[in-house]
Amino acid sequence: MKFEHFAINVEDPPAVAAWYVEHLQMQIVRHVGEPTHMHFLADSTGRVMMELYNNPPDLIPDYAAQDPQVLHMAFAVEDMEGTITRLEAAGAKKVGGPGQTPFGDVLAMVRDPWGFAIQLTQRAEPMV
Repeated sequence: MKFEHFAINVEDPPAVAAWYVEHLQMQIVRHVGEPTHMHFLADSTGRVMMELYNNPPDLIPDYAAQDPQVLHMAFAVEDMEGTITRLEAAGAKKVGGPGQTPFGDVLAMVRDPWGFAIQLTQRAEPMV
């Protein structure tokens, strides 16, 4: 089997998708309109894909209230401080870090403007 995508039920898929495209360098590979407003986004490598959708609206978790260790997505970055500054200017909120792990990785956690947790990683040894 090959991993295809993971999905997140959000209140406003078009707005979230637009923010991810502009600020996380993702690209929309498929869009389905009403009623779910599904957006399939791929990362800059085209290897990883996520789906943003709204169905049903009453099942959207309170992502901002969840501990980031419960659910988050991670992005590899080259400039940790610059990325944090850029994302904060775009409406993200820093949750923690950056800090170094025993493996030498540098990690930080931010939340997108809707509260979803995003981990920023600088790996001592690339994992992918």
